[in-house]
Amino acid sequence: MEPTHSTSRLHAFSPGSPIRSGIPEHGRIPKYYAVKARIAVLVDELGEGGLLPTERDLAIRYEVARETVRQALRELLLEGRLRRHGRGTVVAGPKLEQPLSLASYTEGVRRQGRNPGRHLIGLEQFSCPPDLAGDIGVQTGDPVWHLERVLLADDERVGLESTYIAVARLPLLDSEFEPDSSFYAYLRERYDLRIGEADERLETVLATPREALLIGTPPALPMLLIQRVSRDQRGVPLERVRSLYRGDRFSFTTRLSPGKTPG
Repeated sequence: MEPTHSTSRLHAFSPGSPIRSGIPEHGRIPKYYAVKARIAVLVDELGEGGLLPTERDLAIRYEVARETVRQALRELLLEGRLRRHGRGTVVAGPKLEQPLSLASYTEGVRRQGRNPGRHLIGLEQFSCPPDLAGDIGVQTGDPVWHLERVLLADDERVGLESTYIAVARLPLLDSEFEPDSSFYAYLRERYDLRIGEADERLETVLATPREALLIGTPPALPMLLIQRVSRDQRGVPLERVRSLYRGDRFSFTTRLSPGKTPG
């Protein structure tokens, strides 16, 4: 990767600008990064939904090779600043901020003025394996529901969710539940079940080819994986949930407070 040493380019940016903040101590800036910073300025000017010029036009504008432009665009796509639209590239909207809390996906998306939705992939029963039994409070071999749905925000595919829960808890799930609605609302309204507490683990992963196809993303796009084991309001094991979110469309927030310190 060929660096550029242009002093004039360095002085074209203030210390707090995107390019300045990315300059290593030796002062050499990779060409693609300089182009990325200029495209980022263009992105701000165009605004959400604005159509970006073609790779060829950007290469001519910034007097660099198309591969240099392509690398800059790849990073902006991964960061969620841009998104593909048909054969072009447009400016993406702000990331969805999902709270790390006991609130449902529906509640989190609605708080941001977006319309939540889900597309059913499958609802099936299977015999519970040993590693799942303790998490949902059943015996090995007992029947378990697996509910798999694509998560939507304003009809945009943003994630994939798998829920595992005992059939004994929800015997009529396949006939009563509307798969595009809130699962937690169904638990609350039909069975008076609420999430009392949960253990969650958040990590960064790559989607499998199947998951990438269902969500509509390239396999190389980083994903945020949240695995939750929940208990109901009485402390009884209830469900295990595996939620996969697009790293370019989601961020997660939480509020921290100081714990009690020993006297």
